[in-house]
Amino acid sequence: MGLQEVRIRPLAPSHLESIIGPDRTERFEAVADAVSKLLADRMVLNVNSTATGGGVAEMLQTLLASVCGFGIDARWLVIEGSSGFFAITKRIHNHLYGMPGDGGPLGRAEHEAYEATLSANARQLVALVRPGDIVLLHDPQTAGLARSLRGAGAHVVWRCHVGLDTQNDRSRLAWDFLRPYIEDLPAFVFSCEQFAPPWLPHESLFVIPPSIDPFSAKNEPMSIPDAVRVLQRVGLLSGDADQSPGAFSRRDGPAGHVTHRVELFDTGPPPPPDVPVVLQASRWDVLKDMGGVMSGFAEHLTDMGSAHLVLAGPSVEGVADDPEAAEVLAGCLAAWRDLPRAAQHRIHLACLPMIDVEENAAILNALQRHAKVVVQKSLAEGFGLTVAEAMWKGRPVVGSAVGGIVDQIVDGETGSLLDDPSDLATFAHLVARLIADPAEAERMGRNGQRRVSERFLGDRHLQHWAQLVARQIH
Repeated sequence: MGLQEVRIRPLAPSHLESIIGPDRTERFEAVADAVSKLLADRMVLNVNSTATGGGVAEMLQTLLASVCGFGIDARWLVIEGSSGFFAITKRIHNHLYGMPGDGGPLGRAEHEAYEATLSANARQLVALVRPGDIVLLHDPQTAGLARSLRGAGAHVVWRCHVGLDTQNDRSRLAWDFLRPYIEDLPAFVFSCEQFAPPWLPHESLFVIPPSIDPFSAKNEPMSIPDAVRVLQRVGLLSGDADQSPGAFSRRDGPAGHVTHRVELFDTGPPPPPDVPVVLQASRWDVLKDMGGVMSGFAEHLTDMGSAHLVLAGPSVEGVADDPEAAEVLAGCLAAWRDLPRAAQHRIHLACLPMIDVEENAAILNALQRHAKVVVQKSLAEGFGLTVAEAMWKGRPVVGSAVGGIVDQIVDGETGSLLDDPSDLATFAHLVARLIADPAEAERMGRNGQRRVSERFLGDRHLQHWAQLVARQIH
């Protein structure tokens, strides 16, 4: 087993000033400076289970770059585990969302396998950690490391990015599995307060919403003509792109260029640039309900005008800690084959290349900017950063009223909330209404961009963390 350290390139403390303004920047820098002095020579170590794929990895890149920019010793390590380990942690993940997942057990054998993998990782981590260091463990994959790290004298905080609005028998089973590893920790962080289990002391609970990076390859400015050219180049729109490859910013080094094509699985020729696109972009995860989005769109095809639907996710080989992705994608493709021919021509499943994660992000940036409506019809959701990302680009979002999506979308103002994710008729109506009313879609998009700027950028996020770290040290 070998821990992987993810390289972090520091960002200047003032990098957000062009967006948040000088006054807000000054307040942010004052908080960061105070925390830097408080930490002195302590290390802040983040530990998770993947360097690429999903919102956690993306957030860590940006947030730790800002922290390092203030001269704080912030590091990021990724644990290693077998396919069997990740099958167990995916089962826990699904149960925390109240879903059965693969239907397997969470008993003594699973505890033993889970602990064996984390013991090997813990031995390497303990050798790196000094007494007084801050260790932030992310999600169920890392919970079993807490005891060893506390024994080494570290201040340990567990951050859970997933959860269920109302606990059920499955989520309680998952919490029963995790509880022995984390119950005596001094601090827990959730995206939403209701995700916390009832046995967790309220004084130990911190609620910290995630954030986006407006300058990353996924969110940086991109004109609509440039977005069209990128999508033509990768095969998501018809037509020939010019010969200049789509350029995007890299965190470290010269600009990158989009060169790899997406995989469309023969789900019909891509739409032309002048046809409206409805987009859901997420992992191939049963909780994202890509199949439900497809069914809702297909069953109400005549209400959608000439719009096409694109369901986009990462290449299933590119996300190491998600063993169910290939199965979910296969299920979506089987469902697509059963659709009427008219619907098949207007629904496209695409895997975005993961050879270069920043190229993947640039393609998604182009997709979100070109889409007329972005949807996130999750059955359960920890936060759903794709919502904030789309809102940042001025796109109206139709999302399920679950988890952190409710904290992002103001119904009727920045998008539309779907009270019941299984109500496909209402889902289709909300999407069709925005397609048919561009002025309303534009109004919601403007409001959404303003809300993200006010609530979901890195300075707000890091100020919450600063308060937590200060309390742990004192």
